[in-house]
Amino acid sequence: MLFAFIKNLGGMELLIILVVVLLLFGASKLPGLARSIGASAKEFKKGVEEGVESDDTASDSEEA
Repeated sequence: MLFAFIKNLGGMELLIILVVVLLLFGASKLPGLARSIGASAKEFKKGVEEGVESDDTASDSEEA
């Protein structure tokens, strides 16, 4: 629900956002920024999966 507005973005809006990001960060910093965002997303997903696993094991031990 947090990013529900993305469904309403068209091609022109995405192009404008890309140009603004290029102006703010510069072309040389974008690869590093993309890598750090990807690493953060990977760590977040790993943490969520570990949390779900610990919840599952906790509920299994409560049932026994």
